[in-house]
Amino acid sequence: MTNKTKNVWLVIGFIIALLLCFRFAISNTLEQKEAYTKLKKQELLFKNTPKQMSLLKQKQIYFDSILTKYQLDGSSIQNNLLKTLNTFSETSNIRVISFLEPHIISKNDLTIKTYEFVLEGTYNDILKLIHKLEQQTKYGEIISLHFEKKKNFRTGKYYLQTKVLLKSFG
Repeated sequence: MTNKTKNVWLVIGFIIALLLCFRFAISNTLEQKEAYTKLKKQELLFKNTPKQMSLLKQKQIYFDSILTKYQLDGSSIQNNLLKTLNTFSETSNIRVISFLEPHIISKNDLTIKTYEFVLEGTYNDILKLIHKLEQQTKYGEIISLHFEKKKNFRTGKYYLQTKVLLKSFG
């Protein structure tokens, strides 16, 4: 054998030795390193669990206080909305003409309900009710207001009707 063939066999043997070392030693080490990093991440998650539980309990108390503040008790939003409309109409010059069933749309585990109702009364009273619905009760957002001036032909007087669309998530 010449020096050239000896060197070729030496390089080939070295490459085979590297592949065997990687196969039996280094790949196992890399797998164990990945498992170690995953376990360390899980350890951090479990270490923070009591702190996260206390934060979640505080959030629950806060959200419950918001629900009671904005008059959202255990019944449905539709019942609460109708109750709010009726109580406001008793104290002001507004009549609830119609209150239709909500239109429900589901997108990606999110339910969007659109409530449609018609009010009759003065412009200022209707705006006060709309402000109360959006700012004080938090039932949702008003997405459409359609004011229409109509005439009562029996009495010859004009009145204002408003069609309201309220969008709620949940």
